[in-house]
Amino acid sequence: MAEPVATATSLGPWPGADPVEAAKVGLGVLLEPHLPGLASLPARGVGSDAVGRTAAMLVEMPVDVQPYGWRIVDRPGQDQRRATSALSTDINVLADVVGAGELAPAEYKVHVLGPVSLAAALHLHYGERALRDHGARRDIAESLGDGLLAHAQQLRSAVPGAALTLQIDEPGVAGALAGTIPTASGYRTLRSIPASELRQAWTDFVAAARRAGFNQVSMNLAPESGAAQAVAARTGTAQAGADQSFSVRGAGDDTAAAEATAWRTALGIALGSGIDAVAVPLHNLDTGHWEQLAEALESGTGVWAGTVPARPGVALPSYAALVERIMVPWRSLGLEMALLPQLRITPSGSLAALSPQEARQVLERSLEVAEELSAIRYR
Repeated sequence: MAEPVATATSLGPWPGADPVEAAKVGLGVLLEPHLPGLASLPARGVGSDAVGRTAAMLVEMPVDVQPYGWRIVDRPGQDQRRATSALSTDINVLADVVGAGELAPAEYKVHVLGPVSLAAALHLHYGERALRDHGARRDIAESLGDGLLAHAQQLRSAVPGAALTLQIDEPGVAGALAGTIPTASGYRTLRSIPASELRQAWTDFVAAARRAGFNQVSMNLAPESGAAQAVAARTGTAQAGADQSFSVRGAGDDTAAAEATAWRTALGIALGSGIDAVAVPLHNLDTGHWEQLAEALESGTGVWAGTVPARPGVALPSYAALVERIMVPWRSLGLEMALLPQLRITPSGSLAALSPQEARQVLERSLEVAEELSAIRYR
């Protein structure tokens, strides 16, 4: 039996609008034991953004696009059909690429916007964010949980025999907990959601993912980096994607401090929700965060370390420098080298704003970091 090693994966968003190329690169670069995944292509426009793509999975909860973003409506229309078609196309293309290239992966990953961030991004019929309403928050979480079953079935047809991993993206959770997410007008903020409600929502959603047939579940707590906003601005979908930034007009240091405290709380809640792994960007972590992660690692939870910067036009650090960003806190906390295989190395965030060449380089650097960590274990 092969010895376990540190591995790599991508967080999902990919540059360009070609699903064939995205599927080929993912499967071709992230070979076993690494984890390839279904790329999203926000540059295609409305319906391929994070909100529309996830909303396409909702059961009996149609949506459309308004000037302020995605809205829950009574019946499906053109926007819903466009989002559903884009997701189906991506899965069908994946099946074709797997079949034609004999690249059948042993494991495969998909990502969805989590129930809290989705509620923050969707609007009710009168225009306010669904996050404002407790009943709407509950209904969105249940509808999305129900939609995971059909999504998993489609994926199993495309990658037969592969173990499926669900990555739950919650870029807006710190704002939801801190009460800093703006109302539709942008001049006030919504009331914070209780930590107890978040704990229950995440626990229930992870359980729904298990019932749907996902073998592994990861919670991605990387805040919105702005990459999606840059793509939206370039492709004319800024309004449809604008709600993902969850920023308040004129927000300052107090907001940042409140969200930093809330993010720490969210990390603890995520680690207690039944997930197999948590994804975090390394540049966000302080000693306290690392102590939380160390406890999780020692209890068997994986950590997806957002290590490789994803900034367009900026040269990548050497793999040795990136390895040190992990090993310095690792050694200072006295973590065993035997725990290194519980790491997955990821980009620090979305790759959508990069060029295809830059995105591939980020993936390859992630592989190099993972390989060096595996080598360190045996030194």
